[in-house]
Formats: sequence, C-alpha cells, structure tokens
Amino acid sequence: MKRDLPAYVYRKGQKGYLYFCRWKTTQRMYEQPGTAEFAAEYALLMRGRPPAPKRTIKGLIQKYVSDPGWLELAYNTRKSYGRHFKYLEDVAGNIDPATLRTAHIYEMRDALRDTPTDANRKIGVLSTLLNYGRRIGWVERNVAEKIEKLKGKKPEREPWPTDKIKAFRKAAAPLPRLIFEMLLGTGQRIGDVLKMRWSDIEDGGIWVRQQKTGHGIFVPLTDALAGAIDKTTRDGDTIIAQPNGKPVSYSFAHKLVMDVRVKIGAEAWDIHSLRHSAAAEIASLPGMTIEHVMAITGHTSEQMARHYSRRADMRSKAREAQRARRTPDERKEKIETTSETSD
Repeated sequence: MKRDLPAYVYRKGQKGYLYFCRWKTTQRMYEQPGTAEFAAEYALLMRGRPPAPKRTIKGLIQKYVSDPGWLELAYNTRKSYGRHFKYLEDVAGNIDPATLRTAHIYEMRDALRDTPTDANRKIGVLSTLLNYGRRIGWVERNVAEKIEKLKGKKPEREPWPTDKIKAFRKAAAPLPRLIFEMLLGTGQRIGDVLKMRWSDIEDGGIWVRQQKTGHGIFVPLTDALAGAIDKTTRDGDTIIAQPNGKPVSYSFAHKLVMDVRVKIGAEAWDIHSLRHSAAAEIASLPGMTIEHVMAITGHTSEQMARHYSRRADMRSKAREAQRARRTPDERKEKIETTSETSD
C-alpha cells in the first residue's frame, strides 16, 4: 500500500500525531512532513539519535507546576489553573511558546467569545505561564500580557440592597443565617469563611488567613455577627458546621443560601456580593477611607478595593459635589436655620 510518509513513520490516534517506530522504541515527531525541519528530525531518528526535546506549551506547563513556587499558590488557585492548563494543552500543547504572537492570543480569546469570563481567565493564566517562560529563558516577551479583555454578558455584581438583607435575616433558618452573617460581617470570601474556627476568635474579633492571598488579617466582629455567633452551638471545630460536627462544604453552603435567596426574590445577589456589601457599607460611613476598606477585605491593591466600594464612594462624592454647588445665599440660609434650631 502506498504511503505518504517515509519508512518507520506512522500516524496514530484520532488527531493523527506522527510517531517514529523502530528498534522497539517509539518517538513522537513534531515537525510537518515535507518541510526541512521534518527531514532533519527524521534523519536524526534514523541515526538512532532522537532530537533534543522541543519546547512546547505542554512542556512549559510541566516545568511551571514542578517549580517550588507552584506549591506556594492557594489550593483553589492551583485547581483553577489546572483546569485552564488542560485547555491550553488540548488546543496548543505542541506549540513552541516562543513562536506565539499577539494575533494568536486574540484568536484564542475570540474563539471563546461565547463565554467571555472564561476566555479572559484562560488568557490571564496563559499570561502567567508566559511570564514564567520569560523568567526561565523560554520566551523573550509575554505576548498575552496586554490583551484586551472581552466584556462579560452578566451584569456587574452589586451590593445587597438593605431590604433584601433584612428579608434574608427574617426568612433564614439558623445555619444559612449564620453563613450570611459571617460573610457580611467579615467581608471575606466564602472559602475563608467556611474554614474559620472557634479558636480563631480573639478579643472581640476573628483572625483570618486568606487562602487566595496567604495574608493574615484581624477582623473585629460587627454587632450582628457577634449576636449570631453567640446563638450558635459549638458542633465542631469550625464555626460553620453541620449538626454532626463536620465542616460545611461550599456546595452545601451555596444551596442553603440559594434556597433563601429564591424565597425572598434575591437571585440577583449572590454569595460574593456580600463581600461587596461589606466594603460598600464601610466606604459609606463618615470618615472612612479606602484604607479602612482594605483593612477589612484584605486587599493589597487600592484599585481592587475601590472596585468593591465604588458605588458608596460615588454616592459620597456626589453628595459633596451637590453641597458645593449651593449658592452663597443657600449656604447662608442653611447656617441661619441651623443656628435658630440650636437656640
């Protein structure tokens, strides 16, 4: 049977990858038949000298996850990266990262335009990977670094309205109410809240070790949170626990909170929106600054902290602006009215 490949070279698998099979050994081939690179690779294999391993996206991923810095990342971060690494291996695993160009990254992004959030995260993970590649000398520059993000289809998260917070507190059973108060009162992520232990409570507050950042922060308890904790029985080591003492999983916590959200018509505000609510509440109080917000949320970036508290900050600034617009007569009238009231 006539073959379009030289001796000992075969296509295998559904994707038709090329392999050199001779002397009881099998060697994957990466170059395309008919090219000078393929001829050179084939010649080396025929002499019994396999070519040096080619640098690929898959190989770069393997080096990245073998680096000591990988284990320093939070567990959830490694889990998320792993999912995106699997995608990168599937679509570009055999590509030399040094050959990537900005146009290729935009093509990858646009191929995922139906899921913009996921697309942006994959490009972000690729950028992290290429930064590592630059550090170890595999690439000269990170072509995924300044890729414009796709706009999400979902509306941006907003803080819980006051009436929905009241409705949740009224409708919730003790366990979902405790989860709710822990999220709102501490302003932390659900993963960190579920890991909080009774032993973390100290001097009217709670010590938090954030999984995402690795930072330790102290969060004083609000009156509402302190009251909810006082009413909670110690069923286990974690503050939020099942009746049998076992910790509550994320999926179970999500279901408990979601059931109440549906009941009160608050589907538009999810668990993470409570973190926005805490930041917005702090930002709206007199004398509070972005540093106060960061002290509770644990953000090290002012830009990200402002993202959480932007509405309250905007409202405060708008009120200041409108007060400044009063005419001298209006300001004088207000002062006189205040003086008369005091008398």
